[in-house]
Amino acid sequence: MKRQYKLGIVGLVHDHVWGLLRQFKDIEKVEIRAAADPNSPLLEKVKTHFGVDGLYTDYMEMLKKEDPDMILLCTENSRHAEVVEAAAERGVHVMMEKPMSATLKQAERIVRAAEKHKVKVMVNYLTTWRPAVQQALKMVREGEIGRVFHIRFRGAHAGPKEVGCSPYFYNWLYDKELNGAGALIDFCSYGVNLSRWFLQRMPRSVLGFMGTLARTYLEVDDNAMILMEYGDALGVAEACWSQVGPHPVHGPIINGEDGSLVVGEGGRKLHFFAVKEEGNYRDIKSEVIEPPEPPKGWRSGPEYFVGHIEKDREIGEPLDVRFNRDVQEVLEAGLRSALEGKRISLSS
Repeated sequence: MKRQYKLGIVGLVHDHVWGLLRQFKDIEKVEIRAAADPNSPLLEKVKTHFGVDGLYTDYMEMLKKEDPDMILLCTENSRHAEVVEAAAERGVHVMMEKPMSATLKQAERIVRAAEKHKVKVMVNYLTTWRPAVQQALKMVREGEIGRVFHIRFRGAHAGPKEVGCSPYFYNWLYDKELNGAGALIDFCSYGVNLSRWFLQRMPRSVLGFMGTLARTYLEVDDNAMILMEYGDALGVAEACWSQVGPHPVHGPIINGEDGSLVVGEGGRKLHFFAVKEEGNYRDIKSEVIEPPEPPKGWRSGPEYFVGHIEKDREIGEPLDVRFNRDVQEVLEAGLRSALEGKRISLSS
């Protein structure tokens, strides 16, 4: 008989939780056993839509009474560390929605807890599961575009409130202590994560820019940019909470010495440009690639997470805690740079 894994949910205030729960529900080995959140309307919603009967306002009580094998963590960013510490101490594996935390110190607490108690802790980035992103990484690793010297990702929409996020979600996104910043943490985290993944190293220095440029009712930034300098490459992470209309390309866009890759159509297609063999830079060949469906285990965060627990495999890039501790360091350097008006050098 196949083992069933008991899933508990800690936090329902991150709107991504509902899509992730649909993905967990499709995994036969997983039983969504319980949920903990202080907001009774959200507890009622998870009961109605997912049949969850174990409802708690205190996640510690849920951990003690339900004894889950794993938890889905969808609280405010600033609470991730305390929940991971409590879960890890009980031997419970954790999947959290990105980013890892609100601060670098919190991220380092998560690393220590995961390694001390030898539990699997995963930071979920939806960009990881896009077929065109996976195809682009494969082509970069195989040298299809030569040495990469530039990567860019732009995360943009009209703003959490404007695009219809719930008040439970946008209220904490708009709180610097709970989120870590504003758009910078929310959207630049994707670009930093992708740059770290594709370039396989940390930048030497970081420049950050941020401002409340259009959504002037906010007390946090609605636009931000982090520039990452690698010596022989540049990374660009853009964030915008005031984009009018859909931005044509979020990316990433990856430029190499011999070609370029552009992820488009919501991650479903990959545009490939390369110099023809005769080397005429005015004569470029182009191709639109429709990547195959990712292999089983690489189609969603929940599928990857459960598979790695079942097979007792280490969580790998770009999802593991050490990798995302590095991401948090770059985000914090970008925030410091923007606030202090200077370049921040990184030693790691």
